[in-house]
Amino acid sequence: MSFRQRVRQLLYYDWLILAAILLLCAFSLAALYGIATGFEQPNYINLQKQFVFILIGLSVMVGVSSVGLQRFHQSSSIMYALGLFLLVAVLVFGQTLRGTTGWFTVGTFGFQPVELGKLALIVTLARVFSSRPGSGPLSNRTLVVSALLTGTYAALTLAQPDFGSAILLVGIWVGMAALSGITWRQVLVGVGLFSIVAIIGWNFMLQPYQKSRILTFINPAADPYDRGYQVRQSIIAIGSGQWFGRGLGSGSQSQLKFIPASQTDFIFAVIGEELGFFGATLVLGAYLVLFLRCIILVRRASDDFASYLVIGISLLLFSQVVINIGMNIGVLPVTGIGLPFLSYGGSYLVMTFALAGVAQAVATHSIKYRV
Repeated sequence: MSFRQRVRQLLYYDWLILAAILLLCAFSLAALYGIATGFEQPNYINLQKQFVFILIGLSVMVGVSSVGLQRFHQSSSIMYALGLFLLVAVLVFGQTLRGTTGWFTVGTFGFQPVELGKLALIVTLARVFSSRPGSGPLSNRTLVVSALLTGTYAALTLAQPDFGSAILLVGIWVGMAALSGITWRQVLVGVGLFSIVAIIGWNFMLQPYQKSRILTFINPAADPYDRGYQVRQSIIAIGSGQWFGRGLGSGSQSQLKFIPASQTDFIFAVIGEELGFFGATLVLGAYLVLFLRCIILVRRASDDFASYLVIGISLLLFSQVVINIGMNIGVLPVTGIGLPFLSYGGSYLVMTFALAGVAQAVATHSIKYRV
């Protein structure tokens, strides 16, 4: 790419999306700083790692955004096959962490293949849905093919077992199929099949701790000191933050380590306690800007494939935000899903930046957007 082309690419970047992402990253670093000060000897290693991951993620976003949309379209099959290979390989050669065999570990760096799988599935489904003939309702063939592609990924993810990521994969397909135009008959058949799969999954696939999380969600007060403990402490932390919070490093729940997984699953509770309603509102506002800009990109995209790419990315990020914040405030079960651009993590954060890079590719390469 020539210098002139790179300048033109930056000219058509969606700067509001980038600004929202950088604001979320700033909150992530602030929360990790506050958590680090809770130790007798402050340990800033995770803060430093997160800063490095953000720099890597920004580089990945810029690199991905420079890829033409046609190349994504042409390489969708290769991406899907690569994701499939990694999801199978991790079950054989992967490392088990917190009961999930879903990691490849090299030294101190861990990589979750399912994070790449989410991107690969979005690109693949975008090609499938945009390639259907006509503009009417989805054909049964297209629906079945897309369901099989999604179901394969979801089944391998459940085998790890990673219930939360499997839900996200299925959610991406459901959302993209619904927005593609499905008939009521297809919906009823889908609900029936889902009910059958849910019954089989509950009896033969879900692990005991996953069942406990769902039962705790239904009645969290039944076990407030074991399965319901983390949600209970999260709610206490968010409520104690009041309007402007207790200050970075001054939250009693986070500093005394009452909040489990405070750097990952429950980082929103840390922000709510230490930065209060004001800080939490800024975080939600940044997500709102991100999603609104994605909606605009969908409407301005040059073709159906580009539109479906942004739709898939929006659905994934929106689902992660809703599920994570929902479990932080006790209205959804705990599923181990992090907050985009906020939760600590290497592969998760970098792949989320890659998703943003695809959205930026739509912004910079879409002819209709540049008019």
